[in-house]
Amino acid sequence: MIEELLTVSQAAQYLQVCEKTVRRLINSQRLTASKVGCRAWRIRKEAIDEYLTEHTNGAKGVSTKLVKNLSSVT
Repeated sequence: MIEELLTVSQAAQYLQVCEKTVRRLINSQRLTASKVGCRAWRIRKEAIDEYLTEHTNGAKGVSTKLVKNLSSVT
């Protein structure tokens, strides 16, 4: 199975945040990413889903079921 890699821009769209937020998450090591070349980052979609799962505040936030459904859409 081929892992889906997202650019910072694609990850920002997926998370519905700005690119600067994704870069901050990467720089603070809260979101795992790999550097490609001098400046470009690639983020595994699975890493984003893990981040969402870890940062869900129980019943008040996004359910893990919703996160799994979202990942099967794209």
